[in-house]
Amino acid sequence: MSQQGKSLFVAIELSNKKWKLAFGDGSQVRERSMEARSETVFLAEVRVAREKLGLAADAAVVCCYEAGRDGFWIDRMLKKQGFRNHVMDPASIEVPRRSRTRKTDRLHARKLLKLLLRSELGGERDSFSAVHVPSEAQEAEMRTHRERERLVKERTGHRARMKSLCVLHGVQVSNPANVVIEQLRDWEGKPLGGPWVEELKREQQRLWLTEEQLKAIEQQQAAGLAEGGTVALKKAAKLYQLKAVGPQSSWLLSHECFAWRTFQNRKKVGAFAGLTGTPYDSGETLREQGISKAGSGRVRTTMIELAWSWVRWQPNSALTHWFVDHYVRGGTSRSKRKGIVALARKLLVAFWKYVEQDIVPEGALLRA
Repeated sequence: MSQQGKSLFVAIELSNKKWKLAFGDGSQVRERSMEARSETVFLAEVRVAREKLGLAADAAVVCCYEAGRDGFWIDRMLKKQGFRNHVMDPASIEVPRRSRTRKTDRLHARKLLKLLLRSELGGERDSFSAVHVPSEAQEAEMRTHRERERLVKERTGHRARMKSLCVLHGVQVSNPANVVIEQLRDWEGKPLGGPWVEELKREQQRLWLTEEQLKAIEQQQAAGLAEGGTVALKKAAKLYQLKAVGPQSSWLLSHECFAWRTFQNRKKVGAFAGLTGTPYDSGETLREQGISKAGSGRVRTTMIELAWSWVRWQPNSALTHWFVDHYVRGGTSRSKRKGIVALARKLLVAFWKYVEQDIVPEGALLRA
């Protein structure tokens, strides 16, 4: 390939203060360091790299970086400049099997560049896995249920803290949000001391604020399900029509899985949630290591919870009969726990077919 037809390949190793850049054209490598998050400096480095590597001033630029804390604004910035970009899945990057390996930002940037060159010039399309990047609107839609998830954890923490403080004095509290702190008495019947009361009051105020914010978010979600304005909300409302699927489960599955991701087959649906098996078959050794857990933890957790709910509220469905026949009759509690994971995988595929192809799960009941 002539220099005129060559592309510039750029690997970006991100950090909070400095970015390490590794430039290459397939035969030469140039390394640079720059201030983090500076678009102007990055474009200047690209111009210099084209010149130093003997490429045309308008040579195509192909970039890559690992998905992480910085999210997808870098991808949007690069594409705005007309560059091609790959957001790499960190779990798919090859690592050596030695007990001790060298790890520096410079070496890792070179590693990313090698993987990019193998994919673009060597034709190894499976050298790494790329992350599907949502649009800004799609990414914004996922904030509602993720914020609620964070608030639920905060509420649990505040409740547990208040109960623990009361137990220290022999007092048992059922609902910390409703307790009148001034009326609490210790094991001797005496009022609690000043510092304990003040701490409990502050903790209760934070609990009230958390519950108030949770209530506002859930009201917003209920209004969205009723209106169904966007694609994600329409699919969430459709899932909510199935008995056993609640508003939070339908919202999460739609916004995290079905609204903006596309799946070619059922195997990819199960793999996205990390619910596919990982067999170990080497020589005469053959065993199953369990599910991969390589996908979305939110979707996987939700589907296992939904599987138990499905068995309870959809007893006449074909999926429930399959679970009962294979894992309940004559089985142990351990076999039920294994079977519920298999049911979760089948149920996720059934939801995908229902949302995309209007195929209602066999025997399933719909809400009025």
